[in-house]
Amino acid sequence: MVDGLRIARETLDIGDASRHEVLRYLGYKGQPLSGDLDARIDAITDRCLVLAKPRASLASYPVSSHHQDMVELEGCTLRLVGHDIAEHLASATEVVLMAVTLGADIDRELRRLSLINTLEQVIFDAVATALVERAADAANAQVRAHAAKREAYTSWRFSPGCGALPLSVQRDFLAALDATRQLGITLTPSDLMVPTKSVTALVGIHPTPQPGLESSCSICSLFDFCTTRQMGRTCRGYHHLI
Repeated sequence: MVDGLRIARETLDIGDASRHEVLRYLGYKGQPLSGDLDARIDAITDRCLVLAKPRASLASYPVSSHHQDMVELEGCTLRLVGHDIAEHLASATEVVLMAVTLGADIDRELRRLSLINTLEQVIFDAVATALVERAADAANAQVRAHAAKREAYTSWRFSPGCGALPLSVQRDFLAALDATRQLGITLTPSDLMVPTKSVTALVGIHPTPQPGLESSCSICSLFDFCTTRQMGRTCRGYHHLI
């Protein structure tokens, strides 16, 4: 029996930002980029990489009860409410919670840029968004490796605020991870996270393969961080790599 997954505070090595993702967050539609803008994106990306401190906390909890509109977890007060999340976790025996953040320096730089250069603020925001999603991918890859060691499978990650899972679960979500103490993540009165470049999400652990995952390792967003392939299988259960 593999122990439950619990990582209190881990620094993530996420490498560079995906240029494709940065441009996507900027609303790029294939139009020509001037040499000046191209160079500015590179310089701002470098600055963001210096300031970002990607860290994560993860913890797994067994599912204690499953209802039509709510899933309860053993060992924490978090209740996952809503039909969408109940359906998403219908066959889950365990749920892994994760929180990732780039840290407070990113917010400080965004505030500074908002006062002196709106264009650079917009670019910096896009780069930081791409980086925090990449950090979430790195954390998610650890969840899939945890499932693979159990000969189990994961669902895709689901965040508070998606579907019918309300943002109001954030307080119990962060408490279950001790994320305020471990990562410095706090909530505004409207349940938005500070630092703003932070992500919370959950992943179900299931006994059978789940729909919605990428059909090929080569197009998987977790490819750069995957250790499951080193076990001679994929997270879809095939014992060969695609």
